[in-house]
Amino acid sequence: MLKRFNTDSFVKWALYSTLLISAFTTIAVVVVIGRESFNFFSQVSIFDFLTGTQWEPLLEPKSFGVLPLVCGTALVVFGSALFALPMGLAVAIFLNEFASKRLRRIIKPILEILAGIPTVVFGFFALTFITPILKTVLPTIQVFNALSGAIVVGIMILPMIASLTDDALRDLPNTLREGAYALGATHFETITQVLIPASLARIGAVTILAISRAIGETMAVTLAAGATPNITLNFSESIQTLTAYIVQVSLGDVQQGGVEYLTCYAVGALLFLMTFTLNVIGHRLISKARVVQS
Repeated sequence: MLKRFNTDSFVKWALYSTLLISAFTTIAVVVVIGRESFNFFSQVSIFDFLTGTQWEPLLEPKSFGVLPLVCGTALVVFGSALFALPMGLAVAIFLNEFASKRLRRIIKPILEILAGIPTVVFGFFALTFITPILKTVLPTIQVFNALSGAIVVGIMILPMIASLTDDALRDLPNTLREGAYALGATHFETITQVLIPASLARIGAVTILAISRAIGETMAVTLAAGATPNITLNFSESIQTLTAYIVQVSLGDVQQGGVEYLTCYAVGALLFLMTFTLNVIGHRLISKARVVQS
């Protein structure tokens, strides 16, 4: 009894300590980013930061308008979502409705392995494989371009979309399928008019979480999309994302403590707010889907 009591107490305190470490780490990150961002905005107007169209904090004359970075990030996110969402949904439907158990056991681990590949590998893959292919189709495309970054980020978030959407479809009760078939619906009609609408909230949550993942991607877009702050809708041009700029400042070429150095914290705070908002929306959609299914 004493041994069991000691084991239970150890596990309890180990889990409690893990919770405290996680909470402390989160609070510390928020405090550090908030403090350094406050120091930055004490020198730069937050209005100019959010509405300015020129981002040149490392050159003279300095400009601190973050819109070019936001535009570059949005371009990559939109392109990756346009590439990954239809494919991810198609893969999930195939795995859930058409694939045999044997084929499912083969494809599912492949998706998991794809999700585990380091992002820097994806970046070199985009630079040495995707971009040369794009060059043959679009000769005027730049070496570093938003399209290559969007495609490689789309490949990266594809396993998440496919796997979570597949789970959402598998969690639906079989009575939905049986009822649709009993009413004379075809397999295609059952999928498009019954199963997908029934799991739409969870699919929406998966989409938002995948977009949040795409926003936070760093190394792949740094290598593939370039480092040119640019407000453009042209996927063939070089751009710079929020995360890529943080990498640029973190290389050590900027003096610590200066306003140039503090820009990475301001950009990080904006990135944190964007991903936090998306995650909150995604979790609320998941909670709503659970309530509906229950």
